[in-house]
Amino acid sequence: MQLFEQNNSSYSFEIFSTSHLVMVALFLFGCFFLYFVRHRLAGHKTIMRVIFLLLLLFLEGSYHYWLWIGGEWDVSFALPLHLCSISVLLCMLLLILQKRLLFQLTYYIGIAGATMAILTPELFFGYPHFRYFQFFLIHIIIVWTALLYIFSFKFSPTSKGVVTAFISLNIFASVAAVINYVTGGNYMFLSHKPATGSVLDFFGPYPYYILVLEGVALLLFVLMYLPFKSRRKDPLKKRKQLVD
Repeated sequence: MQLFEQNNSSYSFEIFSTSHLVMVALFLFGCFFLYFVRHRLAGHKTIMRVIFLLLLLFLEGSYHYWLWIGGEWDVSFALPLHLCSISVLLCMLLLILQKRLLFQLTYYIGIAGATMAILTPELFFGYPHFRYFQFFLIHIIIVWTALLYIFSFKFSPTSKGVVTAFISLNIFASVAAVINYVTGGNYMFLSHKPATGSVLDFFGPYPYYILVLEGVALLLFVLMYLPFKSRRKDPLKKRKQLVD
């Protein structure tokens, strides 16, 4: 893991530094932009799907290529078993297959995990290193993909999606735990907390923070559904009024 432990002052990353806040601002700007141009983007669904898919493929592929040419690619940390790596795969499958189940997983798991990564990143390389751009951009696009489907493609999160996403998250975690045991890795931070500071520092010591994460994940999923709860009820109310 020498590649991640380099202490080069030219590339060191500091949380909530100017370079970090710039990416947070870009993330927020893009979210609002997708909302305000949602009707225009709705007429270019295929183009938007292709653009987002190519961006994800390029960013994920370039990361693995960077690891490979540096002689640092290893099964203990480079498999797609981190939460955001799983989200990238979910996003790409959603963009290709257009399945509503994939949207539910992308919305709940993708947004929750990627937003947390953007705000409290485990990142060892800062601006202007390749990894700085790759890390933030791929997490940002995960969230933007889910929002694109909500704003322009008219997909909607459901209460069933909360349950499905939570069960799926635990299945992914179970697989990651087994691979961690075999490889000595730390996929989904199930073996120990991130080396850099993160929100997990407030959740207690190992292994108790994992149990806290379970509760936090479920709470986040429920909160993410609430803005859409009333919207899903409106059509039913209208039908009832028509019947009355």
